Amino acid sequence: QVQLVESGGGLVQAGGSLRLSCAASGRTFSRYAVGWFRQAPGKERESVAAINRGSGGGTYYADSVKGRFTISGDNAKNTVYLQMNNLEPEDTAVYYCAETDGSCLGYGCLRSGTYTYWGQGTQVTVSS
Repeated sequence: QVQLVESGGGLVQAGGSLRLSCAASGRTFSRYAVGWFRQAPGKERESVAAINRGSGGGTYYADSVKGRFTISGDNAKNTVYLQMNNLEPEDTAVYYCAETDGSCLGYGCLRSGTYTYWGQGTQVTVSS
């Protein structure tokens, strides 16, 4: 059974950085896509970034985080990271990682419905 565990969240001042980790067990990431999503209080869940490990690869970002966030993977550690720089108070949310049960195509990799397995989330709070 696939299990995903997020870590690395915390409290940071605006302009600061955090690196989130998503560690998987049950199978390797190398054939599937992994995405990061977030949900702020009172708001709907939104996509942040995705990395497509199969189907030719690729990384995708929501417009709100382009140029500030970077998604990457370490196959040896079966872990996907989200490096978040220049954080803004609007980035405050619970961040979730998710994994597909198949391939995804292009920016379809940012759709939450593409994903089958979800972690429990990690809180990121950015103070102004």
